[in-house]
Amino acid sequence: MIAFIVRRLLGAVGLLLIISAVTYAIFFLVPRAAGVTSDDIAGRFAGKQPDAATLAAIKDRFGLDDPIPVQYGKFIKAIVVGDTYDTGTEEIDCPAPCLGYSFRTNQSVTDQIVDRAPVTFMIAIGAAVLWVLAGVSIGVLSALRRGTIFDRAAMGIALAGVSLPIFFTGLLSLAFVVHRWEILPAVNYNDVTDNPFNLILPWICLAFLYAALYARLTRAGMLETMNEDFIRTARAKGLPEKTVVVKHGLRATLTPIMTVFGLDIGLLLGGAIITEKTFSIPGLGQLALDGVNQSDLPVVLGATLTTALFIVLANLVVDVLYGVVDPRVRHS
Repeated sequence: MIAFIVRRLLGAVGLLLIISAVTYAIFFLVPRAAGVTSDDIAGRFAGKQPDAATLAAIKDRFGLDDPIPVQYGKFIKAIVVGDTYDTGTEEIDCPAPCLGYSFRTNQSVTDQIVDRAPVTFMIAIGAAVLWVLAGVSIGVLSALRRGTIFDRAAMGIALAGVSLPIFFTGLLSLAFVVHRWEILPAVNYNDVTDNPFNLILPWICLAFLYAALYARLTRAGMLETMNEDFIRTARAKGLPEKTVVVKHGLRATLTPIMTVFGLDIGLLLGGAIITEKTFSIPGLGQLALDGVNQSDLPVVLGATLTTALFIVLANLVVDVLYGVVDPRVRHS
């Protein structure tokens, strides 16, 4: 198992290097191939109507006139050992891992990501706990009570949950739960780190979307697994039905669910963009969206690589857990 984890870690590092190279090429190589000059790229850092001196200074600071491989090498070096940026009035030290410097906000991209990450983590983890518990539980009960009123009602609600986007359920919940019925108080989401339970409404709305999917996946997996030979063997041995369902049936069903969960939690840790925009939450998703709207390339590049990192790490954890959850999995 240790050798497997080491191989997966080395593979994850290689994958992150490939992702960083492709992402960097999309932002800097593809525009050049389409005829965009270094002055045009520098203008995206400088804002509207920059003068020639400002463009020249930005090109010099970022090395935009250097060949793309040289620029990419400097970018990777900054991630590993850090870098120093000259703002024109002072030099800003950016320790490793340095993902760049935003001249629009006059902040290190790494500092902005670190500042926004706790909010996004609280959104993702809180919602994940809700949707896994609710989705898997409802899926198991629906499979065991196939064709009953409960099964049909649960799958009907699940279909609605999958179909309704978060910006619809989020705005609807704000309008009724907060403002009309006043079940929950209005919250300033800029201060949610002081009390994570202020995120209960975003958790519920986000969990409703994902729990519906997990309920359908669990139900389908349980229906298939409960007809397998090893389930009939377990029942023939006289094992309690709870043991048969949980230890044998559900355990075998969790493998595909864990695969999807790794992707979902990785994406959410990289930024729940729609949720954060709907509830005006200052997380990584809102940071990436602001970077896109302001053409702040360092922020967009840093947010993209951060999302990729979380997805790779989440899938690495899932791969390791395969051997724990499913005894049929063997690592050579």
